[in-house]
Amino acid sequence: MPEVNFYKLESGKNPVIEFFDSLNGKQVQKITWVLELFEEMSVVPKQYFKKLKNTDDIWEIRITFSGDIFRILGFFESNNNFVLTNGFIKKSQKTPQSEINLAEERKRNYFERKE
Repeated sequence: MPEVNFYKLESGKNPVIEFFDSLNGKQVQKITWVLELFEEMSVVPKQYFKKLKNTDDIWEIRITFSGDIFRILGFFESNNNFVLTNGFIKKSQKTPQSEINLAEERKRNYFERKE
């Protein structure tokens, strides 16, 4: 089962934590519950976790709460490490290409800095 980690900018800032800070306590509580499910279950239901097609192996964690739709994008560094890159409130049916591009850019940056 994968461990959830957070992508950090070179400045040390954490964009996903900053996204969480913009939400209210109950919203963050629901997101945290879904992240715990992700870490604890060997197979996460598709309603909570899905690979995005036509991307550089980007996945989305899906959360719905009180009519709001939250998405957190990320990638697998290894089978045991999933890195969260960015989060947003989804306002349309399709995941915004700008958010996918950001996740892909952060993935490339993550591996470049790791070398």
